[in-house]
Amino acid sequence: MQNLLSQIRANRWFLALLLAFGLVRTAVADYNPIPSGSMHPNILEGDVILVNRLAYNLKLPLTNIVLARTGEPARGDIVTFFSPKDGTRLVKRVIGLPGDSIAMRNKQLIVNGRAAIYEPAGVLMESTAAGYSGPALRLKEEGLGARAHEILWLSGADNAPDFGPLVIPADRYLMLGDNRDNSADSRFIGLVPRQLLIGRAERILVSAAITENWLPRLERFGKSLYQ
Repeated sequence: MQNLLSQIRANRWFLALLLAFGLVRTAVADYNPIPSGSMHPNILEGDVILVNRLAYNLKLPLTNIVLARTGEPARGDIVTFFSPKDGTRLVKRVIGLPGDSIAMRNKQLIVNGRAAIYEPAGVLMESTAAGYSGPALRLKEEGLGARAHEILWLSGADNAPDFGPLVIPADRYLMLGDNRDNSADSRFIGLVPRQLLIGRAERILVSAAITENWLPRLERFGKSLYQ
């Protein structure tokens, strides 16, 4: 016991540094590795994203207890949060805000009675864990009162069920993945309570092609997640 106490005293500055890093990561800024393709084409497997934990809430470290609100989520924000279904940490895009009326008809989003506009941006090959392998339509989605961003529709797939119109209650948010036919989002896990929000994803820190050759994708280092 005496030897253990001596080691702690000898390394107290290093231990204090580790504690400070832990507190910063749980309360101020964080990083999040991306393991799946639910946010294609904007975020890829192997990207590591920087998350601003103070974008919306100041929380008691290591908890979901909100001490103060620091900002409001905006439609189009890419957000990390804990799934209300099973607590899994997820990354999706905010589509529905409190008070919004949201619907989807034949893959077209309708926000407060306004239908999204889709501009073709190309075709790419896409594979999913569910076994799909084939072409995907790359589309620019806009006209929803948010930043325009690209999404994917898988050709011939029908994994984006119609829903709504749904009015979003106070302090709840509707999240969708940009890969609309390959995302376990609010269509499957429900609306996300505000206290489960972790933070806003800001940019890609580093990236490696983990589904191919594990080489670094230098062109993605430091890339902003917003156009």
